Amino acid sequence: MSQSPARIIAFGDVIDDVVVVPSGPIRDDTDTKSSIRFRPGGSPANTAAWLGFLGAPVDFVGTVARVDAGRHTAELAAAGVTPHLRGHATLPTGTIVVLVQGQRRSMLTERGANTASDTALVTDELLDQASALHLTGHALLNDTGAAGFADVIRRARAASVAVSISPGSAGFLADYGAEEFLAAVAGASILFPALEEGRLLTGLTEPSEIAARLAETFDTVVLTLGSEGVVVAHSGEVTVVKAVSVDVVDPTGAGDAFCAGFLDEWVRTGNPVGAARAGTLVAALAVNVMGARPVV
Repeated sequence: MSQSPARIIAFGDVIDDVVVVPSGPIRDDTDTKSSIRFRPGGSPANTAAWLGFLGAPVDFVGTVARVDAGRHTAELAAAGVTPHLRGHATLPTGTIVVLVQGQRRSMLTERGANTASDTALVTDELLDQASALHLTGHALLNDTGAAGFADVIRRARAASVAVSISPGSAGFLADYGAEEFLAAVAGASILFPALEEGRLLTGLTEPSEIAARLAETFDTVVLTLGSEGVVVAHSGEVTVVKAVSVDVVDPTGAGDAFCAGFLDEWVRTGNPVGAARAGTLVAALAVNVMGARPVV
């Protein structure tokens, strides 16, 4: 049984984000005036940072280039996270160029050292102190693949640790395969798909039907709909939770922040609808800053 009921572990990608916000339509073969900022990122690392911002006890486990380990350790620690970073001798730290145009984003990705991150780095000692483990689908592309996921989910369940999964992206799911993804994350308790991801996973289109179908496999499904809010399916009930209306500066990381707000509330109360409401509040904070993490 977990010794520290509210402790959360996040495992997966840590990224250097290059966030580009053009002043207008991008012009071919010439300059387009833009705002360009370098920000720390990576979906599970972002979730960990928002959890730390909320005051939740949180560990992050991942891999970066050896030369960047000190910098990323300091950034995570400043956000209130306990970092467990392995430095890779030859692979670069993962990097994503995030092109933001209104509420839409395009991402050019090199995962780099993240591909060498092994789920064995989530040790049994860490699991013994936790109540939840958060994973993202992109880590299925790591060297340890689906076998690594199966191992860490098995060990988490043996330690009475709930496992939550954020699929990653619709593009990833389309490439990896919906059936293959569902098989790889079997045993997880909570699934956080976005609408397009939910459609790929079920073949359905209507949000409530998607959530209900996925809830036949997972204890709790939280289908995120952007500015339209979220749909929560749990114990045979489907509930719509509205989003918080705010001006959007940069939508990057809003889903990661939502997961943080949800998990922070859920590990303390076990109420998924209340947790979804908490998640929408944190997501609203996230879209008001440039980059995917809280400003610390």
